[in-house]
Amino acid sequence: MSGNEAIANAIRQIDPDVIAAFPITPSTEIPQFISQFKADGLITTEFIAVESEHSAMSACIGASASGVRAMTATSSAGMALMYEMLYIAASDRLPIVIAAVNRTLSGPININTEHSDSMGARDSGWIQIYSENAQEAYDNMLMAHRIGERPGVMLPVMVCQDGFITSHAVENILLEDDAAVKAFVGEYDPPRHLLDPGMSVAVGPYSISPYVMELKVAQANAMIRAKDVILDVAADFKKSFGREYGLFEEYRMEDAELALVIIGSAAGTAKVAVDSMRERGVKAGLIKLRVFRPFPAAELAAALRGVKALAIMDRSEGYSGSGGPLGAEVRMALYGKADGIRAINIVFGLGGRDARTGDFEALFAELEELKGKDPADIPYFRHMGQRE
Repeated sequence: MSGNEAIANAIRQIDPDVIAAFPITPSTEIPQFISQFKADGLITTEFIAVESEHSAMSACIGASASGVRAMTATSSAGMALMYEMLYIAASDRLPIVIAAVNRTLSGPININTEHSDSMGARDSGWIQIYSENAQEAYDNMLMAHRIGERPGVMLPVMVCQDGFITSHAVENILLEDDAAVKAFVGEYDPPRHLLDPGMSVAVGPYSISPYVMELKVAQANAMIRAKDVILDVAADFKKSFGREYGLFEEYRMEDAELALVIIGSAAGTAKVAVDSMRERGVKAGLIKLRVFRPFPAAELAAALRGVKALAIMDRSEGYSGSGGPLGAEVRMALYGKADGIRAINIVFGLGGRDARTGDFEALFAELEELKGKDPADIPYFRHMGQRE
């Protein structure tokens, strides 16, 4: 099945209380599948067809604040229209889940994959988990509620997959038994909510200056705690279903001197290039980042400590004049921890531009040359694959 169908089936198995959604390519199929499941009596979910993505997130906030499990799906400009409400959902500590199907954020208008939509929301306070393929998208969705709803976290979660490349391509995946999924995800029992007659609660009130910073620090600390919770839920997922996940995946990194850090579906192509370089005797490796928020800075620095040259792959242009968002985060992680690495940020694949095995093989050849260079002579970033 496709990634969208896999996500929709995960949602069917979870059977959340409320889904509010507005269609936008390439995530449109997800609410379509959910509508069909509802019509066929396969779910009890209350499906709310709203007039915009801003309204979708607003409805999810109202539902979650009232004590029920709420979800939505969106992409690109739809996510951008939600931005105001994304911050509100996170600051109100509401564990809503978004199925985010990554698509270029306009302009120019483009419907293909890019991470500019979710990266634009990277500082909104949402946990962000990225998927390489349909199986990972399905698995990540099964774990999302348990992560966000954990006491001490209580934060919303974004499960991301690449538009069309993952969302529409059909591949073999393993769907778990409905009852086993139900048992794994469990029921949502929030400690407080608006409809609890035994406890007076205000959600989203105006907060005056003496209190705002304390609330934001509490939210930031919850994001830090989420790192251990993500690993704890992943360990239980392995025990339940056999598949293993961490904050990132290390591919042939045991003795790697040249490495890539990458997010999403392009990691599959890059792994083929790593294998090819290994066959030629090149000590190549790859780290595929799964969790971008909370950012695993210390863990990444430790995993990259033996690397001599590194390419940080961004499928989003940061317009900073010095690269993309992943490049900035990884460099921050390395500063003072692994300063000897020659690193360059590569911005690639914008608007769905293909990144082929040969592109990554050529990049490893470039990294071989960077090994002996003075760091002062290495540019902060460059683009890969564009026409002159």
